[in-house]
Amino acid sequence: MSAPRKHDREALVPVICARLATGEPMTVVCRDIGVPVKTVNDWRLQDEGIREQFHAARDDGYDAIAHRTRATARGKGESKGGDSTGDVQRDKLIIDTDLKLLAKWDPRRYGDKVQLANGDGTNLPAPQFIIQPVATKAAE
Repeated sequence: MSAPRKHDREALVPVICARLATGEPMTVVCRDIGVPVKTVNDWRLQDEGIREQFHAARDDGYDAIAHRTRATARGKGESKGGDSTGDVQRDKLIIDTDLKLLAKWDPRRYGDKVQLANGDGTNLPAPQFIIQPVATKAAE
């Protein structure tokens, strides 16, 4: 018989996903509810359903961060859905940081477009490599 579970997965996963969907980082959520991040990651690896829930929650969280970033750029504070501090340079840093993180976390939606084909959809030509022998000194 296996050891009893210390944390109730069925009760905690919806709570974690709800907070991830608001754009909160997993480490902050796990710290607040007293569950190790490794435990939550193990749940995701073991259960396809949990993995899909987390994926959907993270997508919603990325959208929430993007929305909050737009509100911050418009000078809106926390009461109006943004993170604006009123300090333009600080707001710019917040916006740039969020945009860079979004581009790394979800490059398909928030990253720069990387073109691997010509405008008409054909592949770009591969570079041609020429291997030439290196001259060696004759033995004397």
